[in-house]
Amino acid sequence: MSRIKKIAFEEHFMAPGFEQYSKAFLQFIDPATAADLGRRLADIDTLRLEEMDKAGIALTILSQTGPGVQGEADTATAIRGARENNDYLASRIAKHPTRFGGFASLPMQAPQQAAKELERAVVELGFKGALVNGHSQGRYYDDPAYDVVWERLQALDVPLYLHPIDFPQVPQTLAGFPVIQGAAWGWGVETGSHALRLLFSGVFDRFPKLKLIIGHMGEGLPFQRWRFDSRFSAYPFGVKLQRKPSEYIGSNILITTSGVCSEAALKGAIAEMGAEAVLFSVDYPYESTAIAADFIEQSDLDETTRALVCHGNAERIFKLTPN
Repeated sequence: MSRIKKIAFEEHFMAPGFEQYSKAFLQFIDPATAADLGRRLADIDTLRLEEMDKAGIALTILSQTGPGVQGEADTATAIRGARENNDYLASRIAKHPTRFGGFASLPMQAPQQAAKELERAVVELGFKGALVNGHSQGRYYDDPAYDVVWERLQALDVPLYLHPIDFPQVPQTLAGFPVIQGAAWGWGVETGSHALRLLFSGVFDRFPKLKLIIGHMGEGLPFQRWRFDSRFSAYPFGVKLQRKPSEYIGSNILITTSGVCSEAALKGAIAEMGAEAVLFSVDYPYESTAIAADFIEQSDLDETTRALVCHGNAERIFKLTPN
């Protein structure tokens, strides 16, 4: 079967020693499924490449599965763990340099150290940016202390992928309903809200070339652009922005299709944000590579738009040479 070229980059692995951070998540999954996830997360050279080949994925940018170092309470351990994770990932990418790239883990518990590790990972290890698994121990990145990280991302011209994580504390409205606290709903609410904190705190005004990527068809943000403008104009609460809120969503905030194989949602996101702001991804191994690949190939898109979503936008953002 002929496949359209794809680049995917919400695609996770598990570095040795990081299993401890995922125990809380895995306890809600049946043992057989948990074992299969563990096998797929640990594998880079075999199962993953086989699925990529079948799906037409030419390049995968790998990232440590959540919560990773964001789940570490000790700052010194987080700093050391991020560096070890990145060195390990670089060693695995070196075995298949044309098929894999890397997103850095960052010890956001220590902003100065996170900025240094980002630069090392990009300049020395050749990584394509960073993926951060949400807040670090309840600290969100609109805090001005993180401007050093945003400055480095902008200067290096690489994106940050903001990946979901649990709420620091379960909101009362979700209490008692674990079925909606995580991937089905709560993670999207937490991540979308984090992105809005960055927007309304002026991060993108201070760093106008910054690129933030969020998954799962934008965690709902593309479909609320009009309302953000309407209600912000009515209730600004003293916040001043250089542009309308909607104008940051599609320029500074980009999205992937990971985990949402809905043609209606895809078309709506493109209509809201533009074809250059929507990018293909799978969310491996938590979602099906085959389903995601079939979805994007069978969606009712013109071929120019499909090529942008599948690979063209990623080639531009990650400065890849088309082939």
